Amino acid sequence: MTTQPRTLVTGGAGFLGSHLCDRLLAEGHDVLCMDNLSTGSTDNIAHLVGRADFRFIKQDVTEYLYLDGPLDNILHFASPASPVDYLRLPIQTLKVGSLGTHKALGLAKATGARFLLASTSEVYGDPQVHPQPEAYWGHVNPVGPRGVYDEAKRFAEALTMAYHRSHGVATRIVRIFNTYGPRMRPHDGRVVSNFCIQALAGAPLTLYGDGTQTRSFSYVADTVDGIVRLLGSAEVDPVNIGNPTEFTIAGLVATLENVLGHPLPVTYAPLPQDDPRVRQPDITRATTLLGWTPQTALEAGLRETLAYFRGRPLA
Repeated sequence: MTTQPRTLVTGGAGFLGSHLCDRLLAEGHDVLCMDNLSTGSTDNIAHLVGRADFRFIKQDVTEYLYLDGPLDNILHFASPASPVDYLRLPIQTLKVGSLGTHKALGLAKATGARFLLASTSEVYGDPQVHPQPEAYWGHVNPVGPRGVYDEAKRFAEALTMAYHRSHGVATRIVRIFNTYGPRMRPHDGRVVSNFCIQALAGAPLTLYGDGTQTRSFSYVADTVDGIVRLLGSAEVDPVNIGNPTEFTIAGLVATLENVLGHPLPVTYAPLPQDDPRVRQPDITRATTLLGWTPQTALEAGLRETLAYFRGRPLA
């Protein structure tokens, strides 16, 4: 008789964390969801409350962290993850990347759990190598306003590898590229949610810069699939999970126009400081090691995201 794996997801009430909880429950995990709700929402996990295999714990992961009973996996996703949030919460972002990661790794060490760190493509900064392979060390401004997020994640990666090398903790590191889909917050500052909300409200889309900067958009179900595959693998070094199809921001506008079936007015604003000019993952390692490639085209993902926002207040 096999027992259910017991898995902790920090940041589990957030956009990506809540989708991970869904996927892990579907795969037979007993899921503990921890979140201080600074950027997450119980709305994202309301459909899970009352299940015998799901438990919500409201806690800040930077504080003393103890859980009774065994743990098989810890997925550390607690952190503000959009520019609006980490610019509003700069010290909290640094604390969760440092103290929070330290606490979560300590729990992994104490319980023998496998630890998976949610890192980010932002560790590459404004890259001078394109597309970005995991071997690229990045081009980050450590004292710029975005540095609070970029450097928190870079430190978290270094700490994770130190726990693996010094304490033998089974660790995994996923570098997540722009992910979108249902449960994004309406005003989280990310380009897909911004554009969807503005389009549905009949407002002009705010386009920063001249629209030639690029991003690679991964639908949330694809990102989650890559993360779960990495969790089950033996790969210790970082792995990019993202969609290698690169779009200019102007191209994203055109795709959204195709989905909605009408033109969208645009207003222009200056680029934020240190905003990356390009972003595109090299997913050779994910494809080779995990057998993973994204499956969802941008138009299809945008349709799902728009349907989600249509059913919710836009204010």
